[in-house]
Amino acid sequence: MQWANFLAKEAATHGLSLEQTAAFLKYFNNENLGKSEAKLLSELNVDVAAFRKWMGEIYEKFAQSYPELAISNNRDKLETLQVYLKVKYNSELDVIKPLAAMKLLKTLVVRERLQQEPWLARRICKFLGYSPLALELVGQYLDKIPELSLETLLKRLEKKRVEHEAVVNANSLISYESGVAEAFELSWEQLDENAQSFGCLLSLCALADIPLSLETIEDNKKQELWQKAIADLLQLHLLQHKSKGIYRLNLLTRQLFQMKLDKSNEADEAKTNFAAMMLEVAKLIPQQPNPEDILNLTPHIPHITEVATHLSQYVGDENLIILFTKLSWFYQGQGLYQQAESWLQQCVEVTQNRLGLEHTDVAASLNNLAGFYKSRGRYSEAEPLYQQALKLSKRLLGENHLDVANSLNNLAQLYDSIGRYSEAEPLYHQALKLRKRLLGEEHTDVATTLSYLALLYESIGHYNQAEPLYQQALKLWKRLVGEEHPHVATTLNNLAALYCYTGRYSKAEPLLKKALELRKRLLGENHLDVATSLNNLAQLYESTERYTKAEPLYQEALEVSKRLLGDNHPDVAISLNNLAALYRNIRRYRKAKPLFEQALKICEQTLGVNHPTTMTIRANYVNFLTEAYH
Repeated sequence: MQWANFLAKEAATHGLSLEQTAAFLKYFNNENLGKSEAKLLSELNVDVAAFRKWMGEIYEKFAQSYPELAISNNRDKLETLQVYLKVKYNSELDVIKPLAAMKLLKTLVVRERLQQEPWLARRICKFLGYSPLALELVGQYLDKIPELSLETLLKRLEKKRVEHEAVVNANSLISYESGVAEAFELSWEQLDENAQSFGCLLSLCALADIPLSLETIEDNKKQELWQKAIADLLQLHLLQHKSKGIYRLNLLTRQLFQMKLDKSNEADEAKTNFAAMMLEVAKLIPQQPNPEDILNLTPHIPHITEVATHLSQYVGDENLIILFTKLSWFYQGQGLYQQAESWLQQCVEVTQNRLGLEHTDVAASLNNLAGFYKSRGRYSEAEPLYQQALKLSKRLLGENHLDVANSLNNLAQLYDSIGRYSEAEPLYHQALKLRKRLLGEEHTDVATTLSYLALLYESIGHYNQAEPLYQQALKLWKRLVGEEHPHVATTLNNLAALYCYTGRYSKAEPLLKKALELRKRLLGENHLDVATSLNNLAQLYESTERYTKAEPLYQEALEVSKRLLGDNHPDVAISLNNLAALYRNIRRYRKAKPLFEQALKICEQTLGVNHPTTMTIRANYVNFLTEAYH
């Protein structure tokens, strides 16, 4: 019976609904064992809450039939169910019929060795329950000890069953008829202390491919020890080599290593070390990961997730918020916003439970979740969180603290975004005053707040108030970071936009060109800020009816955005919309229509139908249709 057919039969036997069956088959499919929950959710097209609800109900239905599941105290119920299903499947596999088991053993052990004691070989296969994994472990064990007789091997296996039966029955779902535990015990004894410790360390990884880049280890002695441990584990078939630098533990082998670790005196130290290793990898996740970052980090995400889900108690208080926030950034960078939101929500919950309600990291986690809601246009959800974070920071740190200034600035930006300018303005002024008092007049945070305040005045048409603030910010940036800096380019760009709004295109153009040239030189041709500058300069040319100059810039901006973000990202939609608007202006309607449609589809899928960007592009498309077809 194929694994997929076995799962379908189990789903039907336990009366799973159509939705539960789809989630069950997807989750436990062999091809999906290493995939993250986020990937599975996107393929099932369901949200986190629905998926977890279904999987919880599935477990309860199986537990009704099998009491050992109901009383299981394993740290992850779905993992427990996975172990149970694998064991049950092994008992039904055609490939573990007695004849097939002998054939498998013959491929693992020198044929002449089996021919000398064929009846013992058959007894060993039966003892091992015709389990392929147990046979493979025993085969590798025999290969390592060429003088060992099959009779002695069988006695050792029988002894292991007697010695460890009570322990295994109390701690796992592995049935003794399978023989995997006894075979593992023999292999375990062949390992030196270094390999045993390394196997236990690997068992803390998620049930997924494990990337091991030993070349990056600076400690030569540690590198050599790990290389030897890997070689020893591979030789005994306790570890699988998938490809260069990629390894994997079998589901049952992983659980047996975990049992060894939990019984040892090194469990807490190993878990602390593993959590620290994964935290260091998590710290590499940038706030806006590009496709290359995603590709490089993806193999590590299941293991970072394992720490966040099961081992967060081994992460220090000072790093707790980092772990969850970085995971959220990883998913935000791919447009997987449900998963990103879930990690930020968990961050709030975990920090509150661990650190208490009155802690600065709780305020920071509230700010982060609010910032996510703001970026998604969910302003009504963001506002109370920002307000709560501000109150908490004031209560814990007093009125005169940089965290309070940051919270004031965040809340001001929210009000600015939703047009509540009269509420935003005094908050910006408070943040600016506080930053000047605490940091001095000459500080980058002061320059940042000046820019935000200038943007607000620009938004409400107070150009005379905005312009000097931009100029002040520009001078400050130049003094603090020098003429050649991305922040200088950004401020040049903002000041140029103000000149465009006021029709001073001759003043805006050189600033936009300077910003573009700076960004290309400092950031390289392939950078989102370069795409922004290309778009802005193109808009100036479009506004001054220099359409032949605008078109290639819009096209280049679109290409850069797609290359960096993929085809399905809101920034790509904005570039599509800009190019479509140009074609509309010059009456090239056939070119404009598919671009508007693509832009709208992307925004609806990634941002939602009620996001301001989506509504703006929808309005542009409707106006285009009205103009083009009437």
